[in-house]
Amino acid sequence: MPFSNSHNLLKMKHSADDEFPDLSVHNNHMAKVLTLDLYKKLRDKQTSSGFTLDDVIQTGVDNPGNGRGPGLVLASHIPCCDLTYQFPDTSIINIKMAQLNNQRLPPDEEYPDLSTHNNHMAKVLTLDLYKKLRDRVTPSGFTLDDVIQTGHLWSHPKSDSLSALGSLEGDLKGKYYALRNMTDAEQQQLIDDHFLFDKPVSPLLLASGMARDWPDARGIWHNDNKTFLVWINEEDHLRVISMQKGGNMKEVFTRFCTGLTQIETLFKSKNYEFMWNPHLGYILTCPSNLGTGLRAGVHIKLPNLGKHEKFGEVLKRLRLQKRGTGGVDTAAVGGVFDVSNADRLGFSEVELVQMVVDGVKLLIEMEKRLEKGQSIDDLIPAQK
Repeated sequence: MPFSNSHNLLKMKHSADDEFPDLSVHNNHMAKVLTLDLYKKLRDKQTSSGFTLDDVIQTGVDNPGNGRGPGLVLASHIPCCDLTYQFPDTSIINIKMAQLNNQRLPPDEEYPDLSTHNNHMAKVLTLDLYKKLRDRVTPSGFTLDDVIQTGHLWSHPKSDSLSALGSLEGDLKGKYYALRNMTDAEQQQLIDDHFLFDKPVSPLLLASGMARDWPDARGIWHNDNKTFLVWINEEDHLRVISMQKGGNMKEVFTRFCTGLTQIETLFKSKNYEFMWNPHLGYILTCPSNLGTGLRAGVHIKLPNLGKHEKFGEVLKRLRLQKRGTGGVDTAAVGGVFDVSNADRLGFSEVELVQMVVDGVKLLIEMEKRLEKGQSIDDLIPAQK
């Protein structure tokens, strides 16, 4: 468990053959790409915070049957994050090992091969642009929440975040509520508003160390209008949420962008930036959020379409996903679904929001057809 580096130091007293995990019953992505040879090459590498390959694979080792992702947790710094992303490509192992040791290779050698890419990033990222920007896309200086120590949680991400949030003005002005010392009345109000997040219980999060020292340095901030919300040190240092009732997605997105810009401006004044990488985009604790880190969700009542045999296929073609309004792994109640973009990587923030707007519009049209007992076959979309 990534609580300190002592466990890794002890492991190095044993051979790689002895420490290599038994993956014979694993069916996640990590088990498919982690070979003994690769483990031997990388097990003694570590980031400046002491994070090693054993920490990277811990979640995948502890959850052998999980099929929702790569079976990996992100490391404490961007270089190790690059390592997990590029795991199957052993041709770049030397580059990643150099990055783990905080060394930099010439930009020509680190510049990614984009010959088979057809996304927007590949169209605009030239070698000259990469040379100009690569030294600017460094980590913020904070380790990610799965390995950060409690003292660091208190002294930097939390304090700097509160300083940034405290500077917001106008309709973004609000108040911070610390989980550890909030009153019963405040706690109940946050529960009633569906703002309060719980201590992690998922085996994936627990295996990565996400719940340790709970609830120290965790809290919730929201504006007076309860339309702009920030979770502090829940899974990531900051989880920024803009929301309101009704269907004005543009207004919600505008508030989201305005708030984020103001927060980052203050962070930059203290020589910090949001963690970003030219190949992966924004860096978040969970690999599924790499890229934009943006989830645009709409609560929508689809009692008929939700039961239709083609509902899942329609969502897949629209690049959308569904869940209950209670969050991840919850079922819909009363036919009300939380519908959001399935992608975080490969599209811009504006494109992802537009996908949700267009998709929800079509879902509503389908629901109205089904209410009248009519077919929706002619409305089935092509794959986006």
